[in-house]
Amino acid sequence: NYGYSYQVILSRFIWSFRWFWHFYATSLVWNGLLLAFSLNVALRQHLYPKWLSGLINVFSGSSQAEQQDPHVSTVLLQLLLLSHSLRRLAECLCVSVFSDGVIHLLQYVFGLAYYLLLGFTALCSDRQTKASGPLLSQLEWCHVAGIALFIPASLLQHQSMVLLAGLRIGKSGRVETLTHRMPKGGCFELVSCPHYLAELLIYVSLSLVAGSLSLTWWLVVLYVLFNQALAALLCHEHYIDKYPSYPARRKAFIPFVM
Repeated sequence: NYGYSYQVILSRFIWSFRWFWHFYATSLVWNGLLLAFSLNVALRQHLYPKWLSGLINVFSGSSQAEQQDPHVSTVLLQLLLLSHSLRRLAECLCVSVFSDGVIHLLQYVFGLAYYLLLGFTALCSDRQTKASGPLLSQLEWCHVAGIALFIPASLLQHQSMVLLAGLRIGKSGRVETLTHRMPKGGCFELVSCPHYLAELLIYVSLSLVAGSLSLTWWLVVLYVLFNQALAALLCHEHYIDKYPSYPARRKAFIPFVM
């Protein structure tokens, strides 16, 4: 009875992988709201809401009473985060075929907090330096490089998610299995988890757009690197153990390296 009661209590604190779309829906709404505030400030010379200005001052360690216009880096970051959230939400709802795996309450709360703080971090960086001139006049090489990397990285991730979903769908278009099959095609011929590699490249592109010298964003990139690399290595080992004929030349995360 004790064991059964423990399992009942535990079951109330775990949710299905299918709830991953909550993260991207939250990010989409939140980053859309922050982008609207930033554009309102930059284009119409309005002020941020008092509650938002207060939070920015607290988290950035700034005590500035005068509001600054947003940097082009901030607006571009918010646009890219919005685009990324929209695509991932669409993939979760319309493309991905999730297994019966579960996530714990703490993982769920961390995921929500992560995407909320991610967009807010872009606004806090505005207090570090002062914007000079209209948004378009602030464009630099790092912004162009970041966008140029963001687009193919996003396409790579989308292609990988489509291929992964196809492994569980039969010719009839219906889901045949929820287990992992050996992935083939695209960049899966080079690494076991190109979608994780694409995630890292997306965050590198965001760091470039942030100005390439933003320590905060490079720390985020470092977190994503370790997180995605660990997940890729575990997945790679699973494929090797499950499939004796798994290609030996295929790496886990980074082509020809790891």
